[in-house]
Amino acid sequence: MSALKAFVHHHGTAGDQSLLKTATFAMTHFSVAFTVAYLLTGDVWVGGLIAMVEPAINTVAYFIHEKVWQGRLHRASSLAKPDQYHAGPVKALP
Repeated sequence: MSALKAFVHHHGTAGDQSLLKTATFAMTHFSVAFTVAYLLTGDVWVGGLIAMVEPAINTVAYFIHEKVWQGRLHRASSLAKPDQYHAGPVKALP
């Protein structure tokens, strides 16, 4: 299996949904960026260029942010679990 196919399979509908969430975020962001750029400039080409460049970079940043955040939550939940080898509180030596 190719690396791209494995990546999509792992992050697709059977995975953690982050790729699908990133794609829907990208579509929303492209639409908003185009609308704002077009309204500010009145030029379809400039609006389109801005709508392609800025959200593309921001979408990659969002995906990375999402992965970092998931890692942070995973670490926090694993730290909150009681230690299986520790029966109770540590007592101070006399």
